[in-house]
Amino acid sequence: MVSSLPTPYFVLTIYVEYFLFRDILEGMKGKDLLSITDLGGEDIRLLISDAIGLKAQGWLDMLRGKSLAIMFEKPSLRTRVSFELAMRQLGGQAIYLSPAEVGLGGRESVPDVARVLSRYVDAIAARTFSHRTLAVLAEYSAVPVINALSDREHPCQALADLLTITEKKGELQGLTLAFVGDGNNVARSLMLAASLTGMNFRIASPSAYAIDQETLSQAQRQAAVGSILCTDEPRLAVEGADIVYTDVWASMGQEDEAKKRREAFAGYQVDAALFSLAKENAIFMHDLPAHRGEEVTDEVIDGARSVVFDQAENRLHAQKALLAAVLGGLEIPLAGYYR
Repeated sequence: MVSSLPTPYFVLTIYVEYFLFRDILEGMKGKDLLSITDLGGEDIRLLISDAIGLKAQGWLDMLRGKSLAIMFEKPSLRTRVSFELAMRQLGGQAIYLSPAEVGLGGRESVPDVARVLSRYVDAIAARTFSHRTLAVLAEYSAVPVINALSDREHPCQALADLLTITEKKGELQGLTLAFVGDGNNVARSLMLAASLTGMNFRIASPSAYAIDQETLSQAQRQAAVGSILCTDEPRLAVEGADIVYTDVWASMGQEDEAKKRREAFAGYQVDAALFSLAKENAIFMHDLPAHRGEEVTDEVIDGARSVVFDQAENRLHAQKALLAAVLGGLEIPLAGYYR
């Protein structure tokens, strides 16, 4: 809880901001977040604004009495810690459920798990191998379900990434984000988020690992301002970019493809030479964990323009804003929490 009182101007600003976007906040309350496209461009802008405010304020009690079930089929460092702390820092509580405890779809059916948890908690954050599992969970749940990662998308990562870019660049519209690597769940959410917020998005992948046509078509339909480029040439994607982003070549669950993928992505490493083609003030991003020496060199990921650990921290703050909106914690102006 912040003890110092805000200035009258600051209070007025928060109240004006709240009432301007009251309809948006109410529209997000109680809703699932399975895809980044469950949000509109204005939703994303507002969540980023709220995340910056919540980051500055620290611990609050706006979700007192609220509980979140965190259910994972696959392990994670950032996702688990950031969701647990997000609830605690907002005054709520989180319950972690391991794969062995739940046996999702095995020991107990997905619909039954959804129905049971709905009687206990106020929301569910699920990290699943299959996006279909997440969709079924949301279908049968009476409480909001948040995609904490699936094979299809990683919307919470995209929110944290756009928060980080906003902090470093001051805006989103007009910036160019170059993604070098697999057209995976992170790339999908980033492409869709970029198209919603007026960013230019470029992705360089081997043809066998290019982003799927469905995601590309969706992004093109909703890109009112920014442009989208898909190529198999990393240099073309990175040249003049404001942000250079990469991810592992083989994600969790693809270990049996690791050797084949290393061969396919051999020319897609983000090293100093490739990064030098971006703007002089370009930043480097990676959602972590990184396979150093594969998709990125130590020189780049540990360099002065790398923001990967800011990204990691911002998972916490972006998810605080998301949870506050979904669980109704922002029903009254933030200024009301200064007491």
